[in-house]
Amino acid sequence: MSLENTINEAIKTAMRAKDKVALDSLRAVKSQILLLKTEARGTEVTEEQEIAILQRMVKQRKDSYDQFTAQGRNDLAEVEEAQMKVIEQFLPKQLSPEELEAEMKNIIAETGAESMKDLGKVMGVASKNLAGKSDGKSISEMAKKLLS
Repeated sequence: MSLENTINEAIKTAMRAKDKVALDSLRAVKSQILLLKTEARGTEVTEEQEIAILQRMVKQRKDSYDQFTAQGRNDLAEVEEAQMKVIEQFLPKQLSPEELEAEMKNIIAETGAESMKDLGKVMGVASKNLAGKSDGKSISEMAKKLLS
């Protein structure tokens, strides 16, 4: 089942349950998917593109959460956090720090990277291989840690 169909079913479930936070979050995801389909002009949307949309939406909500928390607006921060949790349900399982480190060590061995000069090469491969499994910030931090 495609992400779009899964989201549509989840919207129906949220409507029946009268879950406003989930409904708002899911409608935002559906809107982004429809926007991507419109831009693609008839070509099929890939799973990677769908995952990228979800990751971007989670990141936006995380950034908003951090800003609201810093400003003492806990009421708005709670809404962002709740929406973030709803959207994260549709992402693939995220790698733990230990799993990420093991994957990054393999990638570094594959690319033959030895120092920070090779960071770009490592990040290129890691971004492709770990798309959807970990966010770019975590991948970058782990690469820098292992290469330094």
